[in-house]
Parts: sequence; structure tokens; C-alpha cells
Amino acid sequence: MAKEYDIVIIGAGPAGLAAGLYAARARRKTLLVEKNITGGQIALTAAIENYPGIVDINGFDLGQAMQQQAETYGMETAYAAVEAIEPQEDKRHLIRTNEGDYLAKALIITSGADYNRLNVPGEERLTGRGVSYCATCDAAFFKDMEVAVVGGGDAAMDEGLFVARYASRVYIIHRRDQLRASAVLQERAFANPKLSFIWNTVVEEIRGEEAVESLRLRNVVTGEESDLTVAAVFIFIGQTPNTSFLDGLVEMDGGKHVIVNAWMETSTPGVFAAGDVRNDSARQVISAAGDGATAAIRADHYITDTFK
Repeated sequence: MAKEYDIVIIGAGPAGLAAGLYAARARRKTLLVEKNITGGQIALTAAIENYPGIVDINGFDLGQAMQQQAETYGMETAYAAVEAIEPQEDKRHLIRTNEGDYLAKALIITSGADYNRLNVPGEERLTGRGVSYCATCDAAFFKDMEVAVVGGGDAAMDEGLFVARYASRVYIIHRRDQLRASAVLQERAFANPKLSFIWNTVVEEIRGEEAVESLRLRNVVTGEESDLTVAAVFIFIGQTPNTSFLDGLVEMDGGKHVIVNAWMETSTPGVFAAGDVRNDSARQVISAAGDGATAAIRADHYITDTFK
């Protein structure tokens, strides 16, 4: 038999943890469901320096602190993988997981998105130690150093230009012979003297003992291999939202991000989405937490108005 809750939150990243805090403080019976580790993407971040009011903390510890705070006010946590969500005739939603089923009056989707990876040796081991998927988060750690950016789209150029504010040189590594970024971003990138372009090239290996030291590259046209000495590599080859379990439930954009309004409401009443899983997200800890708070406030109002 399914356990009943007022609000069920799927995903324990900053958005989900903030939603859990606000929902629990509103005295709603709240459950947070997470399939992996508390904190989401930030759990892999060695240092967080742009969360206001917190000067020295790593991502894992911040996630743990946010969870403990929410649980202090009564939020429950279940570690399980969501397999399906089924709307019910009484306006609730049945959440089926590999560890049991839950019924929710309101559902908040904070399942995040996974950065697409190169899947090369050294990438996973050195993530957070020179391998980064967020320039805004990590560029400042590499002031006056030479770094690499992998990708050729808008995100790669936008983030590469941001990295160039700190680094002495930024190598743009792209597997094709021309960029896919918008014309405006291409113009800015080509005009920046700190950016150097390495065309028709892929990363075969990320090398380093305790931190990134160099990249092994391969030219896809000639097959020639070479080494590039850098202190960091920023990878921007897209991201994949964790929304496969939402097909048919809510409206999504072409990239499978959930479409929401300013109150984080989806196309389905009683279902909200927040953080990196939604369309047009800023992909920052603070903005995700704000999304989660907004979603929880609106979910609280929804329950009051719908279940009288």
C-alpha cells in the first residue's frame, strides 16, 4: 500500500533540498526521494565560493547541511529510483519506485540534469580537481593559468569567454573545423586574444596525479596525437535532463527540460519543477535553491486551494 504525503520531492540537489525545507516548515508532510547521493551535482564540487553567506565549504558538506536542516523540520528522506508517476482521479499522483509507492497531493520535480561527459580516462577521477562542467563555479581557481575548454556550441563559447576573465590562455578544443555557436558568440570568441582554437580534435585522455596536468589529444582528420599542458579542462558538450520518467506527464521543450512558469508550475496541476531540470535554468546552486523555495510555496498554496 502506498504511503501518503502532502508533498513528494524527487531529487536531492539544491532545488530539492530547499523545497524540502520550505515544505516541511509549512507543516506539510514531506518526502524527499533521491536515487543517488544528497547534493546532486554539487556533491562533486571541491569548493563552493559563490553561495552568499558561506565562505568555506565543499559541495558534499553543503548538501549534507541542507538535508539535515530540512529534516530538523520534519522532512523525510527515501533513497529510491522513481520508475513511473501515475495521476489519480482524486487529483493526487502515485509515485512508483523500486523501493515502494507513494501518494502525493503535490509533486515537485527536482531531478536535475547530468552534464554530458567525454567518457575518457582520467575524467571521472579528476572531476573537481581540474575537470569542471561549470565555469562560473570554478574559473576563479585558475587565475593566470592555461586551461582548455571542450565544445563548440553556445555554452562552450559563453563559458570559455568567462574563463578567459581569469586564465592566461584558453584553448578551445572542437571536434569539427567550425563552431556551432551563434554568430554573436563566435565574433566575441574570435576577437578575444586569450582564446586559441584547436580544430578537428578530440580529447583522448585527461592526465594528472592529484590534479589535471595535461590532455592527450587526437586530430580526427590526420589521426595525429599530441599533448597539451593545462591546469584545467572545462567540458561543455551539452547536458541531459533527468526527465525520462516524466514522458506524457508534463510539457517539455526540445531538450527534454520541463517547461514551467514563474511559479515553477508545469502544464499538469499539482506538479512543479525546479532547478536544472526546468527550462531556462541558470544552473547555479543559489538559483536552484530559489526555484525550490518558490515551488514549495506554490505547492503549499495549491494543496490549500485543491484539497479542502
